[in-house]
Amino acid sequence: MEGFNYKHYDGLGLAELVRKNEVKPIELIEEAIRLTDSLNPRMNAVINKMYEQARKTAGQQLAGPFAGVPMFLKDISQEIEGQPITAGSRAFLNYRAKTDSEYARRLRQAGVVFLGQTNVPEFALVAVTEPVHYGPTRNPWNLNHTPGGSSGGSAAAVSSGIIPIAGANDGGGSIRIPAAYCGLFGLKPTRGRTPVGPNYGRAWQGASAEHVLTRSVRDSAAMLDVLHGPERSGAFSAPSFEGSYQAAAETPLGKKLRIAFSVKSPIGTEVDADCREGVLKTVRLLESMGHQVEEMDAPVDGDKIAKSYLTMYFGETAALLASLEEVLGRKATAADVEPTTWLLGLLGKATSAEEFVLSLREWDRAALQMETFHETYDFYITPTTAYPPAKIGELEPSSSEKFLISTVGKLGLGGVLKKAGIVDQIAQKNLARTPFTQLANLTGQPAMSLPLHQTKDGLPVGAQVMAARGREDLLFQLAGELEQSEFWQDVTKNPLF
Repeated sequence: MEGFNYKHYDGLGLAELVRKNEVKPIELIEEAIRLTDSLNPRMNAVINKMYEQARKTAGQQLAGPFAGVPMFLKDISQEIEGQPITAGSRAFLNYRAKTDSEYARRLRQAGVVFLGQTNVPEFALVAVTEPVHYGPTRNPWNLNHTPGGSSGGSAAAVSSGIIPIAGANDGGGSIRIPAAYCGLFGLKPTRGRTPVGPNYGRAWQGASAEHVLTRSVRDSAAMLDVLHGPERSGAFSAPSFEGSYQAAAETPLGKKLRIAFSVKSPIGTEVDADCREGVLKTVRLLESMGHQVEEMDAPVDGDKIAKSYLTMYFGETAALLASLEEVLGRKATAADVEPTTWLLGLLGKATSAEEFVLSLREWDRAALQMETFHETYDFYITPTTAYPPAKIGELEPSSSEKFLISTVGKLGLGGVLKKAGIVDQIAQKNLARTPFTQLANLTGQPAMSLPLHQTKDGLPVGAQVMAARGREDLLFQLAGELEQSEFWQDVTKNPLF
């Protein structure tokens, strides 16, 4: 390994060295372990280390496009048989996965070596990674700030250089938000493109998709080549794609496209100047490449989208709390989970089946509206987030909010809160910082965050690009071209890399 700079290779680059016998998988694993032990105490990105299992795997005969490459999985839904999977909650501390997830199975076939699991907010419910049980994950660009959520642990691990690829999933922005905050590339695939089974047929009613966070576009594309395809338990299927996503990422667009953009929040809240500038810089770059770009809002009702998203969010949390009985051997109580999680569950219990069905109809209406929109525009660009990364603890509930949450939890007043309009207030507060990402989850479209801008304080912010359902190939083509531009952020410049 003398003279070999592990950190400066992406996953495919490391795999190529292994294929050429220039480095052994065990050497890559030992370097990743060394970096984890060195950097993780400062970031708190990794909460379960699987070193001995990784060493054993590295000594086996490995095959596939990522043979020998170390990788972390996210501590929710990406199960490995016999390993803990806590979802960031003390309620699952004694739980062990009964089988590999289909996601992990396909990655094994690609030759990756699982090194451990990364931190998540409890049940992946919020856009910062600060679970009470494990403590906050910190951003490698500035340890006083969040890496985002819910894939914050994965984003911090990749951004710091510990590993080139980490597992992630996205039910409302949980790949794209951490990508934006940590200077990474992050793509949420089309609904049904990647597996969510075998324990589930749908994740968050189809809003959530599994994929990865990476430093290079080609790693993300090659990983989608590995992961995509139907599964027996899947409730949804994506439009078929017979080509190679990696090849798409390495192929210029070759034609001029029509592109729409907006820097306005779809729910009418403020958007930080740096987040707007990230989009405007991208727009200027695209115009210089000859594309036709015009300012145009998406043809959907942003407030209805937000409310329909939250209806699902509340309902899924209530269902999750009900299912804890299978794990705990008794009904869950407020003492088993964080107070905010319990409150969300109460709001879910106060949500009627009628409201839930109507919210799903709103998803379908928005999906058709966006399909029609993309008949005219190849891409739709917005900020990934409305604000740069918050400081650790900044989004914690205030003392009065904590009192309200505690009181509501003890008295079970979820219905009272809904009638009093508190749900609308929660929606505004929770989504004000991240109002752009949920649309693609509800419509099932692919969307990516591009690392093209930084704030004056040196914190990354992202530009989000959406395409029509099934057109990840087009997104990868665009990303591959923009990756070569001078504006693409150099993740190796962060203090922990």
